[in-house]
Amino acid sequence: MFTGIVEEKGAIDSVTDHVDALRIRIIAPTVVSDATHGASISVNGICLTVADHGEGWFEADVMRETLERTSLRSLSDGDSVNLERAARVDGRLGGHIVQGHVDGVGVIAYVRPEERWTIISIGVPRELTRYIVEKGSITVDGVSLTVVSVDDGSFTVSLIPTTLTDTTLGMRNVGDVVNIEVDVLAKYVEKLVAR
Repeated sequence: MFTGIVEEKGAIDSVTDHVDALRIRIIAPTVVSDATHGASISVNGICLTVADHGEGWFEADVMRETLERTSLRSLSDGDSVNLERAARVDGRLGGHIVQGHVDGVGVIAYVRPEERWTIISIGVPRELTRYIVEKGSITVDGVSLTVVSVDDGSFTVSLIPTTLTDTTLGMRNVGDVVNIEVDVLAKYVEKLVAR
């Protein structure tokens, strides 16, 4: 489990393609500082397992299911990624409950800088919009955000300068693909009500 509060922007060091799987190496001095084999690290909102690690880097295997549901296949050497270690039970929950289980990808429809923040609109599959509500929580590339508005097939978020600087969202442009995880509580409520 994660909180959606990015600890570090890491860099892809290498991507080894195994046709239906990848092995990625990420430069990440902060999140690797206390890493152990088998630890969970969120990479752009995707919970990955540390398969190997060393001084300032770690490697993770990415299976076909993850490649089909996320934007990971588009990563290449030098790309920046949002990183977060798994939440500690005795720590603060600064964002919201994030599982690292991506529900789908979205496409940035527009980026509109304002005087003190930037508004981003993201198009998502229509089946995901039923889980997105105004002022609700959403995770975009591993970043916990508050939804500003939502309609049939897209939603908007407002990003403060800190978010733009400390995460990869400040580097995103129209047409970029981002990982989306809706609030897990909405999915549980839907299932319970359906019964």
